[in-house]
Amino acid sequence: MSPSAPTPPVTTTPAPQALTHYENFPVASLLCPPHLRPAITAIYHFARTADDLADEGEVDVRTRLADLQAYRADLLASTCGQTDSGRWTNVFAPLQHIVQTHQLPVQLLTDLLDAFEQDVRYTHEQRRYTDEPELLDYCRRSANPIGRLLLHLYGVTDPLSQQQSDQICSALQLINFWQDVSVDAQRGRWYITQAALVRFGLTEADFSPASQNPNAARLIADNVRSARALMLQGAALPMKVPGRAGWELRLVVQGGLRILGKIEALGCVTWQKRPKLGIWDVPVLLWRAVWMR
Repeated sequence: MSPSAPTPPVTTTPAPQALTHYENFPVASLLCPPHLRPAITAIYHFARTADDLADEGEVDVRTRLADLQAYRADLLASTCGQTDSGRWTNVFAPLQHIVQTHQLPVQLLTDLLDAFEQDVRYTHEQRRYTDEPELLDYCRRSANPIGRLLLHLYGVTDPLSQQQSDQICSALQLINFWQDVSVDAQRGRWYITQAALVRFGLTEADFSPASQNPNAARLIADNVRSARALMLQGAALPMKVPGRAGWELRLVVQGGLRILGKIEALGCVTWQKRPKLGIWDVPVLLWRAVWMR
């Protein structure tokens, strides 16, 4: 559900074990307001641990879903001031404090868990997304809550800003999908919709590593254009977020757009090769962030 690769991200600060996974975009970076770093780290630790329960290790689907249900129960217990199981104390002790201190909406955290559980079920059942609205509904729960939680921390709560945050976060999730076609296919995950396959006259076999079908590249290119358009709809938000946080968000937007450019530079054949950000992309991201208007 979240990007993963061995390449280092844009500059980040040292973080707990759950933060050692690669991310395309900065998490609790040096640009983040220092007083908010513990809150952002706690939120990320919560999401990363849930993602590990859904993804990591050789565990059967029943165990994954049972663990996610137990994780949800501990979330609800801890945020209601009740005693949790103690199984994930390193997650819920700091998160409980952050939720209470910043009055974070718990529904956004449970939305994330809904998405993780859906991912487990869809992968196990080899269920496919029918069309773009169904896929965007998944993004609404898998990605958008993070943006809204961060906006809440920054004190930006107007409806337009929340809409723009949703556009950025959904775009980032979609970018992750089109970047990771080769990786997801190996893990039994599939985010290319059935409607898109029909529209371009393709089957899933056309995205096997040896495929050279030009229509497959056209489908990815079409998805790249849609993701870029969605990102640009929300791209005015960073200029409204004050201080360091606004600069952080500029880099998030530019990181997503940079990945889209790399997908296009590969000819959109991401079922064969996964593009990624590297250290040499940092100056480009910084330059483009400075000139955002």
